[in-house]
Amino acid sequence: MATVGRRQASTPRELTRVGDRLSFVYLERCTVHRDANAITAEDGDGVTHIPSAAIGTLLLGPGTRVTHQAMSVLGESGAGVVWVGEQGVRFYAGGRSLTRSAALVEAQARAWANRGTRLEVARAMYKMRFPDEDPAGLTRQQLLGKEGKRVKDFYRKEAARVGMPWNGRRFVPGDFDSGDSLNQGITAAAQCLYGVSQAVVAALGCTPGLGFVHSGHELSFVLDVADLYKTEIGIPIAFDVAAEGPGEVGSRTRRAIRDRINEIGFLGRCVRDIQSLLLPEGVGSDVTDDTFDRVGLQTDRGPDVESGRNHADGLIW
Repeated sequence: MATVGRRQASTPRELTRVGDRLSFVYLERCTVHRDANAITAEDGDGVTHIPSAAIGTLLLGPGTRVTHQAMSVLGESGAGVVWVGEQGVRFYAGGRSLTRSAALVEAQARAWANRGTRLEVARAMYKMRFPDEDPAGLTRQQLLGKEGKRVKDFYRKEAARVGMPWNGRRFVPGDFDSGDSLNQGITAAAQCLYGVSQAVVAALGCTPGLGFVHSGHELSFVLDVADLYKTEIGIPIAFDVAAEGPGEVGSRTRRAIRDRINEIGFLGRCVRDIQSLLLPEGVGSDVTDDTFDRVGLQTDRGPDVESGRNHADGLIW
C-alpha cells in the first residue's frame, strides 16, 4: 500500500465537480485531522467525519487546529481552505484556489498591464454599477468624479427613503463606534462585501493585488469587485438596519447581508461578473474548465505548443 507521500494526486477527471460539492463547510473550536480520504473534526462532542471530495471550501474559524495530513488530503481533493473569523465574517487567508486553470489570472494580468485595457475594464465596472450611464470615452478622472457624485447622491436618497438624517460619510479606521448608526451600518456592509469578494477572487485564482480602479494595496482587485455591489446591496441594507434601531448595528447588518447574498445567489453572480470583465467578449467560462489539465508551452506568436515533449528532437520527455 502506498504511503500518503507516495500517492499521486488525483486528476481533475477523478475529482467531484465543484457544482456537485457542498459550497462550504464551516468549522470552529476543533482539531481537523485526516482519516483515509476523509477529514475529521474532533471537539468535546466527539469526532465528525467529512468526505474531503465533497467540500468546495473549508472555512476554518476561531479555535481550529489543522494537521499537515488534513491539508494534504484537501489539496488532493481540490478543496479550497480559508481561514476566517467568527461565523465566517472575516477572510484572513486562503490555502489555494478552486481552479487549476490559469485562464482568468492570465486575462487579468494582460488587461492590467496595458493602460488602455486597464481603463476599459474600469469603464466596464462603472457601467455595471450605473447601467443608465455610458462611460465610453470618459477619462479615469472623469470616472472617479462621476462615481463619487453618484455615491454621494445615493447616500442622501437612501437616508430620505428610511427617514433618517444624513450628515455625510464618517469613518475612522479602527474605531467602529465613532460613527453614527448609518455609518456603522455602511462600514459593516462594506466589510462583508470585501470578505465575500475576496473568497470569490481567491477561488477563481485571480490576483487580488492587480486592481483596475483601486491601486497600491494587496487587495486592490477585491476592493474593485466589492464596490460593484455597494449601491445595490451594501448601502440599502445598511440604511434599512440602522432605521430599525441603533443597537448592534454591525452584527445585524452582517446577518442581513448574509441573508441577502444567499437569496440572490450572489456567489455565482460574482463569478460571472468577474469572468465577463476579464475574458474577451464571446469567450465563455469553458476556457476556465478544469475537468482536465490544460498545460502548454508559450511561443513567440500563435497558439501554445504541446507540453511534455522535447521540441528539440520531437522525443517525449
